[in-house]
Amino acid sequence: MRNKFTIAQPWLTLLARLILGGVLIAAGALKVGNLQKSAMAVRAYELLPVWMANLFGYVLPWIEIGIGLLLVLGALVKINGLLGALIMLAFIIAIAQAWARGLSIDCGCFGDGGAVDPEDTKYLSTIIRDIGLLGLGVFLYFYPKGRFALDK
Repeated sequence: MRNKFTIAQPWLTLLARLILGGVLIAAGALKVGNLQKSAMAVRAYELLPVWMANLFGYVLPWIEIGIGLLLVLGALVKINGLLGALIMLAFIIAIAQAWARGLSIDCGCFGDGGAVDPEDTKYLSTIIRDIGLLGLGVFLYFYPKGRFALDK
């Protein structure tokens, strides 16, 4: 007799793909319309030289959309789940260091970004959300086979 997890796992994988993929698509799509603002948001973290921050700001939205689309379609789920988890880990580290350094910025996750008033920062809730999304990516790495996927 199959246990409940074995029965539910393909559906849980589908749900994880749709959530992580949907968030990545939305985040990337909201940034693609204004790549200059996306670059500004990356520069606000003060982690990279300006030229590299600008490059990340222009390229990251397209990477998010690509990974998100592949996850929603169920293509190369193991690899894209891992890539999604790694992106979330990078975001968590970047947000945590901004918080620790006392920067007052919006994460820029969904098209905004840059300096904000200190009382308008949302570091903790953003980190908690990204930890959950990282968890979905890790789940997809270990359980990539799901319903309605191009991967067989």
